[in-house]
Amino acid sequence: MKENRKMLGNALLILTAMIWGTAFVFQRVGMESIEPITFNASRMALAAVAVGAVSALPSQARKRKLDAMSAAEREAYRRNTIIGGICCGSFLAAASIFQQMGIVYTTAGKAGFITAMYMLLVPVIGFVLFGRRNSWIVWLAVLMGVVGMYFLCMTESLHLNRGDTLVCICAVLFSGHILCCDHFAGIGDPIRISAIQFAACTVLSAAAAWILEEPTWAKISSAAIPILYCGIVSGGIGYTLQIIAQKYTDPAIASLLMSLESVFAVIAGALLLGERMSGREILGCVIMFAAIVLVQIRGE
Repeated sequence: MKENRKMLGNALLILTAMIWGTAFVFQRVGMESIEPITFNASRMALAAVAVGAVSALPSQARKRKLDAMSAAEREAYRRNTIIGGICCGSFLAAASIFQQMGIVYTTAGKAGFITAMYMLLVPVIGFVLFGRRNSWIVWLAVLMGVVGMYFLCMTESLHLNRGDTLVCICAVLFSGHILCCDHFAGIGDPIRISAIQFAACTVLSAAAAWILEEPTWAKISSAAIPILYCGIVSGGIGYTLQIIAQKYTDPAIASLLMSLESVFAVIAGALLLGERMSGREILGCVIMFAAIVLVQIRGE
């Protein structure tokens, strides 16, 4: 039963990566008429409304779970839901903002590669701070994932400039987001954590947009379709699936599965935008998929 839940969690995370990867196409189109942080604030606001509406619907499963708890347990469950949503939303907003700021000063390939380093940071941080151990197969798969991501994203020498430093901070923050989701998904309501997460992320992103950019309704309406897809599908569905799936999956494996986002982004770009994949990118995809297959093998 536990293994079936873990497989379900892994499958949901691969679906999440596919949704996020496809969203890069819409994000690229949206950037033609709107600034990045304004775009992020708009999509997160839409996701907050969509997931908030779903979380407000009556749920028999939620009612049964709450009925089975004592008054103290219900209070702790609600408190963890609120705190979890705010913490996850803060990490998500900060990571997204640092990533967007970093991309201004570096190439998309380097930004993608450095951001994906969360697949290595998550098991390292989990081990150093929480004593969370991983099997040798997980570590091997993570290292394969790093190599695959290098071939997929990197087309120039790797040296750190201002933009790369900002994206490095983004990778650390995304690692924090994954570990935060892992912690709160099992002790709070995942759907409501997701809704609160988007509300917190919207407030923080909107504040950053007002300070750093010049948001207008005209710009937002001109990018309506990309915002709709990224808000409802990539944001509302994708990040909610992540929190639900992480109830059943180890965070190190989750980070590796979610890093497939870059692979699906390359594939979506080739299929939807006519972008051509180089032999180097195809090799990176193959190595990444091999790492994902390997991590499904049980080993100690």
